[in-house]
Amino acid sequence: MIALILAAAGPARVLAEAPCTKGDFEAVVDEAAAALRTLNHENTPQFQAKLRQLKDKRGWSHEQFLAQAAPFVRDEAIAGFDQKSEDFLARITQGGQSQATAASLNCALLVELRGSLSALVATQKAKWTYMFDKINGELGK
Repeated sequence: MIALILAAAGPARVLAEAPCTKGDFEAVVDEAAAALRTLNHENTPQFQAKLRQLKDKRGWSHEQFLAQAAPFVRDEAIAGFDQKSEDFLARITQGGQSQATAASLNCALLVELRGSLSALVATQKAKWTYMFDKINGELGK
């Protein structure tokens, strides 16, 4: 019977009603920072190597490279990914900070912050995929 009640309530509601601590909020903020560091650490060296391959393939000078490579790291789509990421990160940080001094914790907010963390990671992965697809397309020409 309890399983039916829990199933009807939905997993998000059950999690929101579960007890939480200030440490849980701090952990979400820390996890967001760690996720961004990990994604950058995994992707930046590979992406920079591809940029160097393109520089060599096109025979660009250093100055040409700086100008010609810019669209591979800055365009409207990348700016959109960055803006979404900044919004998710701000939501996570502000939500975590709001609970640091709260008299009573809002555990439903913790569920929302974890959702924002998942969305942040998905947005950053999509950004890296987009950037790699873009550079690989140029390398294939």
